Amino acid sequence: MLVFKKIYKNIDFAKYILLAVIFLISLTTIADEKPKIELPELGDRVSGAVSEYQEQLIGNQFLTQVYAQAPLVTDPLTFEYTELLIYKLSETSNVKNRDFKVLIIDDNSLNAFAAPGGIIGVNRGLFLYAETEGQFASVMTHELAHLSQRHFARNVLRSKDTSLASALVMISSIAVALISNNPNAIAAGPALLQQQSLRYSRLFEKEADRVGFQNLINAGYKPSSMGEMFEIMNDIRRLSGELPPEFLLTHPITSSRVSDAFSSADQYPDLENQKSDSLDYSLIRARLMVQAEQIPQNSIRYFEAENIKNMNNDMALYGLSLAQKKIGAFDKSLNNINKLISKYPKNLILNTTKAEILFESNNISAALNLTDTFLDISPRNYPLSLLKANILSSNNRHIESEEIIRDLLLKKNDDPNLWLLLSEIQRDGKNIVGFYQSKAEYFILLGQYEEAISQLEFALKLTKNNFQANERILTKIIDTQKKLNKSRGL
Repeated sequence: MLVFKKIYKNIDFAKYILLAVIFLISLTTIADEKPKIELPELGDRVSGAVSEYQEQLIGNQFLTQVYAQAPLVTDPLTFEYTELLIYKLSETSNVKNRDFKVLIIDDNSLNAFAAPGGIIGVNRGLFLYAETEGQFASVMTHELAHLSQRHFARNVLRSKDTSLASALVMISSIAVALISNNPNAIAAGPALLQQQSLRYSRLFEKEADRVGFQNLINAGYKPSSMGEMFEIMNDIRRLSGELPPEFLLTHPITSSRVSDAFSSADQYPDLENQKSDSLDYSLIRARLMVQAEQIPQNSIRYFEAENIKNMNNDMALYGLSLAQKKIGAFDKSLNNINKLISKYPKNLILNTTKAEILFESNNISAALNLTDTFLDISPRNYPLSLLKANILSSNNRHIESEEIIRDLLLKKNDDPNLWLLLSEIQRDGKNIVGFYQSKAEYFILLGQYEEAISQLEFALKLTKNNFQANERILTKIIDTQKKLNKSRGL
């Protein structure tokens, strides 16, 4: 549970925080009658209410809380695929600032969200429910539309009278709901604020559908993909009874919304031959299905059955290989992955997976050779680089491993998982000062400033005879103490 001990003394800033979370999660469906509210025009009025810089600050605060509280999927292949897809979709969107922060929540329920500062989050469950890449992309273009249309800032324009007391209640309850996937936690919020957020949500959802749909077809996907995804959501809603997934509370599905999506698609009959799926999406989906299943034998039975139904089912063969790897049946796993590589010899997901199998089966030399081969083709590739770092570290080549992670941190300096991995490599390599410093960076990103200062003080004691290192660490301690004081409202 998130507990906000103290909110900034600046009441206007508290309003921004409140409206950020109201934008993130609306609470339940509204009455059938549509409210007669005119949407504010985009432009100077919106920026006057809340600047993009202020949105970034709010997003960073939100990101810190999610890193500290939410279980995240850290699988590099899944992250790489999702991030690349979002950036690709953003090229045909109206989003101006394309500096995204992608979060994959380790939860099997269907959910996705967009937050100020370019944050896009998606639950593992969305991959499990969206059967094609087009369906998955339709949700991502919808979330990109929330960002491009600046729905958060436009909410601020209509919510000038929100009190600090209401902000405290809503922040804590909505944060709990997002991270615990418990919509009932929102019941603590004032009824009036619930009403207001819903009214705006209905209008903004419709606009996000329209803008997202245009982005979807501009990106080259089959227009009916959005309607297909809505049908899946509608089926989930009917089957879930009184407690539907959080996403269906924040994105209410009605029969009219489904029909509107298909009606929009009917206007583009010539585009129905655009792509609906991809090999990479089916591979990532199978990967997450295996990860989500706690009993590997269940995955083996499922994918064996799917493979029997269709002997050319690439997704089934890949899932079977991963499930076999999970139980240590490495020969069978390699045999199946090699069948796929013979069909798609240059596919990075397949070849990275083969290197993973070789590594886990303790065939270090072959794993490293294969990783290097594809790093020559795709230099600094994120999953391959992480895999190589782990292979080198396991072979006591800690300095080389550390160099790879530091190189990745040049672009992903705000990734807590990279700092944590670096600290583990440094610990194994007996670089104790580096270990304490990297662990401090990890805690800073989680907003755990006291822990970070403690780690830095350990490092300071070990560098008392090294003036330059000592000064750097002392400066970092002072900077972290300022962040701690600010978080306490001092």
